[in-house]
Amino acid sequence: MDWLTLFLIILSSLIGLFFLGVPVAFAFLFINILFAYLFWGDAGLTQLILSVFRSITSFSLLPIPLFLLMGEVMFLFGIAQNMMETVEKWMGRLPGRLGLLAVGGGVIFATLSGSAMAGCAMLGQTLLPEMEKRGYKYQITLGPIMGCGTLAAMIPPSALGVLLASLAQVSVGDFLLSIIFPGLLMAALIAIYIVVRCWLNPQLAPEYEVEKVPLGKKLILTGKFILPLGLVIFSVIGLIIFGIATPTESAAVGALICFILAFIYKGIRPDIVKKSIVSSVRITVMMFMILTGATAFSQLLAYTGASSNLVNLATGLPVPPIVVVIIMQFVLVLLGTFMEPLSILMVALPIYMPIIRHLGIDPLVFCSVLLINMEMATISPPDGLVLYTMKAVAPQYSMSQIYKASIPFIVIDIIAMAIIMIFPGIALFLPSMARR
Repeated sequence: MDWLTLFLIILSSLIGLFFLGVPVAFAFLFINILFAYLFWGDAGLTQLILSVFRSITSFSLLPIPLFLLMGEVMFLFGIAQNMMETVEKWMGRLPGRLGLLAVGGGVIFATLSGSAMAGCAMLGQTLLPEMEKRGYKYQITLGPIMGCGTLAAMIPPSALGVLLASLAQVSVGDFLLSIIFPGLLMAALIAIYIVVRCWLNPQLAPEYEVEKVPLGKKLILTGKFILPLGLVIFSVIGLIIFGIATPTESAAVGALICFILAFIYKGIRPDIVKKSIVSSVRITVMMFMILTGATAFSQLLAYTGASSNLVNLATGLPVPPIVVVIIMQFVLVLLGTFMEPLSILMVALPIYMPIIRHLGIDPLVFCSVLLINMEMATISPPDGLVLYTMKAVAPQYSMSQIYKASIPFIVIDIIAMAIIMIFPGIALFLPSMARR
């Protein structure tokens, strides 16, 4: 049987299981066991066990549970809410003030959690009632909340970023640094869009009287609630940039600081500590189960010859490498309309990364663009997970309204991807600084 037939059989079987509602980890496990046995017999099952062991005993994966633990501690102790209220004090009377607050809140939550759904839910619960009270229209309430929720994986600490780097076999530290400026670029584009649209159409976000807060009070609140967040960010990113600690060590320091801040603000709460640890362990186990399946899946593709032949096919096309990258991103956009990001990464990376390396494209730039695409998938109709999270948070709005509100922010993500592909230095600047 030729490689293309085998490739299509394996891939269609996997996607078929996804459509049947089989959990991602178990879908990969079933496919791997089935085809490993068909290809190699009993020896294939032994090799599969060894592959599973090797895939999750990597030191580079240790930041994942630590990053997840940081987010759980900060959320469950309620520290993020105080930070949001402090940011609001600095907003003044800018057009679309509450929409811009969603941007600031999105950046804050992105540093505390790698989940776009959690970010959307928190922003929706916090900001949506006030937006409706002030007469904001759904286009400028739902859209910014969903769009800013997708910043979650783009601003470290990012568990999904660590997982992507591990699968793509790139330096975890370099990749965490490479996504910082792309994440801030997305936030800046969203903020510009909100200001311009509200300036052109003031009815979307009517002005209202804003309580004047003395500068001294704002500075005190900033020192109390925002600067400690800066300490957390420095512990994760600064230690890596200055070469003081590895990503794993900096993640451990960040988790420790989060616990210390939580205890200072809210006191020692054993029940919340236990809940945060259990929740982070549960998510880590799920991610690692999927990772083991994806690693074995890439070995199946290599055995069938699909990986090498796809590389030859892509590099043999009479088009520039950038066109191949654009086609890849377009395929991911289509997959994102009915699959969740983690599933897409597991399927796509074993196929894409050999091609990218053969084309001579920097993996850090490609993976940065890929991560934006994955976040965009969460707000892409009809089945983006953030869309349904928004519906759960705001059941008074129809899915049609939610779909319409998401479209401008999908366009913004595409613009951000294009800018990074045209100016790769945006993603490469911080990693290059860290290497000096």
